[in-house]
Amino acid sequence: MKLPLEQYLIFTQATCREALECINKNASLALVVDAKRHLIGTITDGDVRRAILAGISIEAPVQKLLDQRDKTLYPKPITAARGTAPDELLRIMNERGIRQIPLLDENDQVVDVALMQDLVKGCELPLKAVVMAGGFGKRLMPLTEEVPKPMLPVGDRPILEHIINQLQNSGIRKVQMTTHYKPEIIKQHFGTGEKFGLDIQYVNEDQPLGTAGALGNIEESDEPMLVLNGDILTRVDFRAMLAFHRENKAELTVAVRKYDLQVPYGVIQCDGAQVKSVDEKPTYNFFVNAGIYLLEPSAHRSIPSAQRFDMTDLIEKLTAGGRRVVAFPVVEYWMDIGQQNDYAQAQEDIKRWEKTHELEK
Repeated sequence: MKLPLEQYLIFTQATCREALECINKNASLALVVDAKRHLIGTITDGDVRRAILAGISIEAPVQKLLDQRDKTLYPKPITAARGTAPDELLRIMNERGIRQIPLLDENDQVVDVALMQDLVKGCELPLKAVVMAGGFGKRLMPLTEEVPKPMLPVGDRPILEHIINQLQNSGIRKVQMTTHYKPEIIKQHFGTGEKFGLDIQYVNEDQPLGTAGALGNIEESDEPMLVLNGDILTRVDFRAMLAFHRENKAELTVAVRKYDLQVPYGVIQCDGAQVKSVDEKPTYNFFVNAGIYLLEPSAHRSIPSAQRFDMTDLIEKLTAGGRRVVAFPVVEYWMDIGQQNDYAQAQEDIKRWEKTHELEK
């Protein structure tokens, strides 16, 4: 469905957060324009996430992102004239490695956006997904005495069904689930995946093999593999993550989440016995592992078969070998349901989201 042009437009006073919200609405890009719709610059999902990794606040003005673009290979927006033939638009997209082009009229005003998905048929995402659903969920006992953690209900459906629906809505069609604890409950609920619009297969672990070990028992694919933990609720855009992965020519992309840790004491900096400074109750910022990964076949081949191996082991193995591992910052909703309070918070979040979603219909 063709979206109104307004859903692509933002103005120079907008923030990076507003730019990302614009991108999420149209699943493409944000066009920064002046009051007369003259194009000032374009912002992609990758631009925003690279800025976050560089320490730029999500609340910073979009002009900071445009300033960053001045240092790239294509500092000025790639555009085409209204009426440009589809085959020429596709040629430009393929040559420049982009998936959308703003179209301008004779007055250099934005009048439309050409999208690759509209020019070529078939929007299936070229990924095979693996959902790690074998955990015991010991920290959620007694809730997990009768069901595996990924099958705990959040709202009116299991955690795992929220994940499966998100994969299906993203254009992913092939999913493998790794199971261990009470696998029959998962298989009975999802079956072959037909009623969810997916092809679902199962890989059962007789013994837990860690967060990556089960991948060693999965047949290699020519396509990148999306791997995610089965106890995560998120609104992360998997298409944006794949585009970021490709742009950065990564073997492994790790989704990361910003985490703030406040020290409840004054931190003393010393040089030997001499006190140099004191920082009262400072807050330190970190990026933590969000439990979502994209692996190239070459990274998949680095996972040993039939032995315990964690994703942290794979990250260390690849980085030690000088191979390219990149971080993809998650700024969308994300919740790791590992403990009782996380589970309670997820229930509140889903109620709030469903109420908001209903009001928007």
